[in-house]
Amino acid sequence: MAGRPLAFLASVPVDRVKNIGPGWAKKLAGVGIDSVADLLLHVPRRYLDRSQLFDLLAVPLGEEVTVAGTVNSVQRIRLSRNRGRVIAFVGDGTNVVKVTWFNPYTKIDEGWEIALSGKVERFRGGLQMTNPDLYRLDRQGESLVTGRVVPIHPSVAGMAPGKLRESIHNALVRSRPIHEILPEDLLDRLDLLSRDEAIAAIHFPPDAEMAAAARRRLVFDELFRLEVALALQKRHQIAESRGVAHDVSGHLVGAFVDALPYRLTKAQERTIGEIRGDLASVHPMHRLLQGEVGSGKTVVAVTALLTAVQSGMQGAVMAPTEVLAGQHFIGIRELLESAGLAPALLEPEGAAGTESLFGGAGGREAGVRLALLTSGNTEVNFLPPGGAARSDVERWIGSGEIDIVVGTHALIQEGLHFGRLGVAVVDEQHRFGVYQRVMLRDKVEDYDPDLLIMTATPIPRTLAMTLYGDLDVSVLDEMPPGRTPVVTRYVDKRPEHLTEVYDLVRSEAAAGRQAFVVCPLVEESDKLEVASATAEYERLQGVFPGLRLGLLHGQLRPGEKDAVMGRFRGREIDVLVATTVIEVGIDIPNATVMVIEDADRFGLSQLHQLRGRVGRGTHASTCVLIAEPSTPEGEQRLAAMVATTDGFRLAEEDLRIRGQGTVFGTRQAGLKDLKLADILRDADALVAARREAFDLVRRDPELEEHPLISDEVRALLGEDVEWLFRS
Repeated sequence: MAGRPLAFLASVPVDRVKNIGPGWAKKLAGVGIDSVADLLLHVPRRYLDRSQLFDLLAVPLGEEVTVAGTVNSVQRIRLSRNRGRVIAFVGDGTNVVKVTWFNPYTKIDEGWEIALSGKVERFRGGLQMTNPDLYRLDRQGESLVTGRVVPIHPSVAGMAPGKLRESIHNALVRSRPIHEILPEDLLDRLDLLSRDEAIAAIHFPPDAEMAAAARRRLVFDELFRLEVALALQKRHQIAESRGVAHDVSGHLVGAFVDALPYRLTKAQERTIGEIRGDLASVHPMHRLLQGEVGSGKTVVAVTALLTAVQSGMQGAVMAPTEVLAGQHFIGIRELLESAGLAPALLEPEGAAGTESLFGGAGGREAGVRLALLTSGNTEVNFLPPGGAARSDVERWIGSGEIDIVVGTHALIQEGLHFGRLGVAVVDEQHRFGVYQRVMLRDKVEDYDPDLLIMTATPIPRTLAMTLYGDLDVSVLDEMPPGRTPVVTRYVDKRPEHLTEVYDLVRSEAAAGRQAFVVCPLVEESDKLEVASATAEYERLQGVFPGLRLGLLHGQLRPGEKDAVMGRFRGREIDVLVATTVIEVGIDIPNATVMVIEDADRFGLSQLHQLRGRVGRGTHASTCVLIAEPSTPEGEQRLAAMVATTDGFRLAEEDLRIRGQGTVFGTRQAGLKDLKLADILRDADALVAARREAFDLVRRDPELEEHPLISDEVRALLGEDVEWLFRS
């Protein structure tokens, strides 16, 4: 095995390593360590500098330190099934420290050699530590844990730290020297260690400085592999694209923008210009449009859709829910009507049985013909509601007589065909898989439609570069004038606090405004002590006897949802009790209060989206978070919501709280999460890796001159990128 590339080591089963037999190999495979490469890339999470361990006799008090010793005695005290503490006395030959863990399940036994990391305090004449990190240092492989910087690897498959450490050492001895894959000039330019040095030093560094240099190299490697795959994907998109150049000088977009009752923001103008450039090109657009709640994404999207229409083609908008699709339909219809671009209303009897309403693709004087198509509803803007059968709408879409179609996944159902789809807009991309996006694009056979992906979920720049690295990115980082900032409050469930919240709702309703009350569940749950929408609806009718309440959740039939939203939009409902079905896209300028029950049960991005349902008009608005969080993470989320309304700051905070491992996979199912790189901490490395990867693929698009890089991307990223290498 000596002297091999990492890609080769990815093909060598882990049971080839001394100290790991078939039984351990099976356990390791269960946690994703199948090969020697996987084992070598299972890097330490921290280090103990045992060459500078503090003796207990001279340890500084009140500082974060690491001490080591032998467990002299252990006492376990159980107060209840899940409550209790473990007390141990640990000595190192110079002194003894009393250690207490408030976890009855702490694993520790008399005679263990351990390291403790935490603060040492003096108590009643002796030394004590409370809830320190505990590491067992086995006797075997003593040379690996004494007189040196000791790696502390994440525990896996129940393997003791000492056994894992020795197994990695054995794998290194058999594998070195590990071949380099990066060009020498790149290593010099970025001041990176060699691959062989880095993998050895990340596990067994001579000092902290070398450990940091090793991590820096391996972080770059992780990001570089991913960015090479994204660069290859973008190259394939361009090479295999069969796009069309749109007419960007037509009159529809100009008429639409000129008729708006307000001026576009500079961010909207910039973004529309970027999209205009894409649509004028023969290469299909693949663009991600990010924008805060209320930043004007819909207006930007409509300009792209109208560009398709003025080019004699169709536009489509795919939304994740029927409620959001219906909201988009209403919003686009109102924008078209205000610009004088909507068709005259036809009488249903005049349309009945008519094969072609508008005489083919011409007849632009008829206006822009808009349709809604979901699994439960159809509607068009040239007939009264209910004036067209579903079969008529689908036939008009297929003949090209419908210009813009708004819908849910019904747009990609089998049997629905577009006459000439030119621009597809996918809203809230994170709720769709890549497969659904591709299915919408594949509705056209002889060319690729232009694709605009919209999200109101702010994504940190570094995360966007990683998840959407193959897309061009536009950001609406400016809010239109007239938006009122939302004040956010956090209260617990004490009766006096709830009374204040209810008084706020009553006072706003008395002033003619409206409120949302959002609950996590539809029905009561015995397992989760959270408010349910149906139960809360019944309870709040008693709390607000003089107000008109409505109920909205995902289990209602489409017609029922539309009826409830229609009444709320028409101000026939004062308080709408709902689930997160109203999370995105609902635009009710008259709503000024958002009450979120059990707010600690929601993620930060979801809380931010819900807050964005109010403050959409000129009236002062309030978001109230009702919660009694039971975890530090829940407390952090609520504190962040109160501290800022900046979605991008919240997105970065969310990433810090949850960790990036919960985010990856929304982009490409199967791509392995980054194991070492932290996309916030390592932002500079990500920028460098992207620059180098895209430059390399530009110069060597088939990686013929860099076969080791090609092999490694395929070996370590797996089947998800294999298609990039097929001729």
